[in-house]
Amino acid sequence: MKQQASTLMTHLVAGYPDMDRSFTAAKAMIDGGAAYLELQFPFSDPSADGPTIQKACSDSLKAGFSLEKGFSLLRKIREYADIPVFLMNYGNVPFFYGFENFARRCRDEGVSGLIIPDMIIGRDDGLYETAAAEGVPVMPVIVPTLGEERLLEFISLAPPYLYIAMRTGITGKETRISGELLAFLDRFKGTRIKTLAGFGVRQRAQVKALEDHVHGIIVGSALVDEITSHIDADEEALYNAVKARVAGLAGG
Repeated sequence: MKQQASTLMTHLVAGYPDMDRSFTAAKAMIDGGAAYLELQFPFSDPSADGPTIQKACSDSLKAGFSLEKGFSLLRKIREYADIPVFLMNYGNVPFFYGFENFARRCRDEGVSGLIIPDMIIGRDDGLYETAAAEGVPVMPVIVPTLGEERLLEFISLAPPYLYIAMRTGITGKETRISGELLAFLDRFKGTRIKTLAGFGVRQRAQVKALEDHVHGIIVGSALVDEITSHIDADEEALYNAVKARVAGLAGG
């Protein structure tokens, strides 16, 4: 039986290549058919990210990115379209901001959830509980090599969303969609968990292979590459290129 139609979550590095063109790219992703946006606030040591996203984060920070600029961009996106925005960052930021203060700020800014890949559920110093209490759930990140006991634990915890990184390592390299991977994704069918699969999705064929097995499909480095390849173009050309790439991935 076919699952609910899948949706794309597109990844955007806030402030890359600058704040104005970040917003242009966000509009293009939304207009191209993205149903969710993963907005990454750049961090100086992005341990889960490959070279493409690392460089984008570094360039954004060099250009003067700040949390306030990031939240300003988020507000513009939310004003442009009523699309769920998941804020991606690393644990240092909510830790130094204060978990409760950070979660409340995210809630007030309209964030639908958090993706904090280096904060593991059960070893998160209370982040998951605090954020959930403020109405901004953290989306756990897991990999297909997860042991059976831990897998069943995640199913029993039933987080609203679950980010499945389809392989270990860092983002960027294209991932082969194997039968073994699809079988792992299918373990969550029949649960209340909305699974989103990412890491190395670059082609429409991968999206088609995944779409009956997960709720959503995350595309990151491929879109950052698209922005980078149009970094010297005008904003209209950037918009058109990113919109076309997202539409192509979505099958539009």
